[in-house]
Amino acid sequence: MGLEQISVPVGQIKQFGNFGVPYIVGEPKEILDDGDVLVKITLLQSGEEDFYKLSSLLLDPEAE
Repeated sequence: MGLEQISVPVGQIKQFGNFGVPYIVGEPKEILDDGDVLVKITLLQSGEEDFYKLSSLLLDPEAE
């Protein structure tokens, strides 16, 4: 399976857990050895960019 076939909620604003900082979901970067996908995220408060596993991202709630 290639990155173009993976469903990532690009553009959605989520937050780390119920009380975490909000972030914007970006494009998928790579498929990891464990089958998970590394996704680019941008923290809203600082503008810092990082990568986050899709499996974790999907468990995070939408930001309020």
